[in-house]
Amino acid sequence: MNDTLSSEKVAPENAAPQDAWPALMRRAQDGDQRAYRLVLRALVPVVRVRVRRRIFDDALAEDVVQDVLMTLHRLRHTYDPALPLLPWVSAIVSARAVDALRRQGRSRGREINRDETLSGTVDPGAAAAFDAIGAERELAGMLNILPDRQRQMIELVKLQEMTLDAAAQESQLSVSAVKSLLHRAITRLREHGKQTHG
Repeated sequence: MNDTLSSEKVAPENAAPQDAWPALMRRAQDGDQRAYRLVLRALVPVVRVRVRRRIFDDALAEDVVQDVLMTLHRLRHTYDPALPLLPWVSAIVSARAVDALRRQGRSRGREINRDETLSGTVDPGAAAAFDAIGAERELAGMLNILPDRQRQMIELVKLQEMTLDAAAQESQLSVSAVKSLLHRAITRLREHGKQTHG
């Protein structure tokens, strides 16, 4: 499905149209509960579709949807109504999905380690999975050295395999800005790798 989803494709029929979302959110920021309910009703299906693009486990996806909605509630005061609402929401979806996948990876790593300790044997498949989790942890540690924008570009283009155009749209940047941030991020990661392993 195209990343530029229209509200008609995913929002309930009685939900507010997408071009009304910024104004509704501004009214919600001012305390209008009806406007807040309307914008949430429109956003829930959009959030669900975007989460499910990143997370294929149904239970985890629903947890992330709830986490995104709570984050939207907590951070609604930070939204700038002069800007489109969907990229702001998408950035929150992306961050919460990455957080959930990292937590899931850490949890699986602990389960594998505990099972091996209890049985006293190492299953080759479990060992491979544990190595993969270790690599994921190392990657997460490396990404933490990057400034937020550079890390976001690595996550979008390299980890989520978005095109440069899609990453630019998701982050509200030009394609050239995305390329520049990616280049700087990769250079920094290489330098960090040389210092760590060299």
